[in-house]
Order: sequence, then structure tokens, then C-alpha cells
Amino acid sequence: MAPMSKDPNPAAGWWYNTRTGEVEHGELSRSIDRLGPYPDEATARRALEIARERTRAADRADADWDSED
Repeated sequence: MAPMSKDPNPAAGWWYNTRTGEVEHGELSRSIDRLGPYPDEATARRALEIARERTRAADRADADWDSED
């Protein structure tokens, strides 16, 4: 897949494409389809797991905040 932009200095990093389920190096796809950037390919492959962990942590923080009365 060709890069989306012709930026001579594209952002470094690894991305997880939510539409294709593939890991990409550099900005190859539309930003709406990507999670990242991640520092390496292995971390990008865990993108959905990382997102779930962050969501659970935010939900716990919200619940804790709501119960502080």
C-alpha cells in the first residue's frame, strides 16, 4: 500500500489498522483506521489488547470518581 502523504519526514512508528487487522510501519492508511503509533511491531500487534486495558482502567477511574461522595 502506498503512503497516504508525500511527507519527506513521515512520523516514525508502528500502527495497527483496525479495518484490515494488519500492522503497518509508517502512516500507510487513513488515520481513522489506525491505532498508534507504537514503538515497535510487537506492541502494535497488541493494540486491541492495550485499548481494552486502557478502557477498563478509565472505567474504573470513572467509577471511583463517581463514588467519592
